[in-house]
Amino acid sequence: MENLLLGLIPAVGWGSQSIVMQKIGGRFTNKAFGMVTGAVIFAVIVTLIRQPVNLTLPLIVGSTLSGICWSIGLLMQVYSFDLLGISKAMPISTGEQLIGTVLIGALYFHEWTTVKQFSIGVLAVVLIIVGVVIIALKGRGRANGGNAGQSLAYALGVLTISSFGLIGYAVIPRVFNLNGWDMLLPQSLAMWVSMFLFISVVPGNQIWSAKSWQNIVTGMCFAVANLAILISNQVNGLAIGYTLSQLNVVIATLGGLFILHEHHGKNGRLRISVGLTLVIAGAIFIGTTR
Repeated sequence: MENLLLGLIPAVGWGSQSIVMQKIGGRFTNKAFGMVTGAVIFAVIVTLIRQPVNLTLPLIVGSTLSGICWSIGLLMQVYSFDLLGISKAMPISTGEQLIGTVLIGALYFHEWTTVKQFSIGVLAVVLIIVGVVIIALKGRGRANGGNAGQSLAYALGVLTISSFGLIGYAVIPRVFNLNGWDMLLPQSLAMWVSMFLFISVVPGNQIWSAKSWQNIVTGMCFAVANLAILISNQVNGLAIGYTLSQLNVVIATLGGLFILHEHHGKNGRLRISVGLTLVIAGAIFIGTTR
């Protein structure tokens, strides 16, 4: 039970982070840079409290690759919020990430070993895919704060790039068999450096504006979730640990609809609700494969 509760901490942190960053506002570059700066501050504080670890080559390489993947994934995900709104972008992003991480966990790390696990897992993946498709249908209407000039295909392309990055962020620590506490600081430093480089080439990035500093609060929400997911993936396995974390979609989607007041019309809200229900059902089914 304790391990499952640990696996839900990232869901609360990541779900809250999406709402907080949209409330604070700024360009997507401000939101991403403020978040990663907050994550570095948190990592430094944790490292000062805990006994320093010995830096090994696998730790440095794995943490760096994971951090770079996260920077790509996060930057594109935050950009997608401006294109589609959180209540539409998050369920799609979650579905893509769940499918990727679950399949890697089951097939590469052999976390599913019985016919029952595979049967339930396949059913779960199908439910998630159907849910994502329902949410994405007829998505050319503008969400509150979205960009009416961009097509759905463009927004989905941005989200898919984001999902590949975030899948890499989750999978690489398992590939290198890294401890969550040990990799926290080197990973966050890699996140900051790579994010700074990526944002620096964005025209009019306003990287040092006040909105970037205000979004450090967003980074604290992420940092707690990040540490929890690194530990959860170790104790729960990737398929279950990452699936539990992606229940952040419930908080983010409902927050987008009722706190940020994103407008999708009556039919749009119904479509998002049905699709979200299927994604959650798939996540719950995956959780039973333990």
